Amino acid sequence: MLKNTLVGLLALLSLIYLINPTAGILEFIPDNIPFIGNLDEGGAAYILYSCIEYFRGKEIGLFRKRG
Repeated sequence: MLKNTLVGLLALLSLIYLINPTAGILEFIPDNIPFIGNLDEGGAAYILYSCIEYFRGKEIGLFRKRG
């Protein structure tokens, strides 16, 4: 239950970051830096994808079982 809530909050935060990436309020890497400017958006997309797959029951991305 707690894990589902935390994954949901993580998904919501990454979605908000992706919807408004140039707000200037929360920009981890400035987009005008060549080649690495969009890495933070890519990371947020990866987190969102991992959260969606977690709720679909797939064990991939950030939430896969290790070992």
